[in-house]
Amino acid sequence: MTDHATHQHPAPHTHQHDAGLPALLDLDAQVLGDYLDGAAAWSAGLVHRAGTIVDIGSGTGAGTVALARRFPAAELLAVDRSPDMVARTLGAARSAGVAGRVRAVEADLDRAWPALGGVDLIWASSSLHELADPQRAMRDIFAALNPGGLAVVVEMDGLPRFLPDSFHGGLEPRLHALLARRGWNAHPDWQPGLERAGFADVQRRAFPTEGRPAPELAARYARAFLARMGPALEGVAAAGDLAALRRVLADRGTDSPLGGPGTVVRGGRTAWAARKP
Repeated sequence: MTDHATHQHPAPHTHQHDAGLPALLDLDAQVLGDYLDGAAAWSAGLVHRAGTIVDIGSGTGAGTVALARRFPAAELLAVDRSPDMVARTLGAARSAGVAGRVRAVEADLDRAWPALGGVDLIWASSSLHELADPQRAMRDIFAALNPGGLAVVVEMDGLPRFLPDSFHGGLEPRLHALLARRGWNAHPDWQPGLERAGFADVQRRAFPTEGRPAPELAARYARAFLARMGPALEGVAAAGDLAALRRVLADRGTDSPLGGPGTVVRGGRTAWAARKP
């Protein structure tokens, strides 16, 4: 596993030791999860058939559920290396009424891939870049797909934004730039790697997301995410910027910039779809 796993926006199949990760993933799905439906719908328009779908790095199951809803005749296999995440995915499937079509398996894909059989669609959301050898993983994905099958890779193309652009002279963009230099959310353009693995007809689409959640939900998500940034910025960010971040996290007043009425949370994903000839 690369060093990305220790400090960047977490990918679903990493951080087995991170007790706060499941809650953060669930908050992200609640606030900015529209991209899941959008990317699943886009995939449905490209895939020739979808009898069997594999979700690599299923996390708490939001992507698995979105795929199950979009493909009502498909059987789904959710793969994650964390037993807690596997359990959460199965729980999400039960809550969504799709448990009869969802299986989950615990597997560390840096060590060995589970036997997948013939698969029609393989989905990897915020997980491919976390693997030690993504190029090998793309070859494994290619091998597991049926002819004509589709691989869909989804990545966050920017950290979520919670604060007004003018707050503390542009605090949030400044901190995001520092985190980017430290490798947070680092991923390449996957098209060349997919083509090297044998895929053809690689397409790319952006899915900008904008959430307008209830103030309490917005505040919980903002504080959960921003609190993770602080330790990574110690010794890197200016002292005044770190102090401003601590102040905004501690501010629970009605005029706090986090979670006030009309709060807009902004983010975005990029997806690549590639077909096995």
